[in-house]
Amino acid sequence: MTYRVIIQPRAERDIWATAQWMEDQSKSSSKALRLVQGIRARIETLKSNPQRCPVDPDSDAFGEEVRVLLYGKRHGKHRILFAIRGQTVHVLTVRHSARRSLSEEMGQDEPDDEEAGPMH
Repeated sequence: MTYRVIIQPRAERDIWATAQWMEDQSKSSSKALRLVQGIRARIETLKSNPQRCPVDPDSDAFGEEVRVLLYGKRHGKHRILFAIRGQTVHVLTVRHSARRSLSEEMGQDEPDDEEAGPMH
């Protein structure tokens, strides 16, 4: 089965923000363009068998099952987060692997005041 792949607006912004960061850091628009092309090529692989990718721990932040596809090597690794809805793959966000999880950014991992216990 071939899936339709849709890159959501947030993911598009993430891809271009990543490219801008790469261009700023490397002073090379060609490196930034290669990064964008590489991410997009990796996303295209989701057209076949997207279930091969594991469920991401950040699924709870999205309220649905979200899977992760990795792109890059070592320090340049990116997490492509996507949801499968019927025969369509929705790419939700693209995040550098060094960034905090969405749950952490949204404060979901912080205990409630009552659960935190006494302060010392």
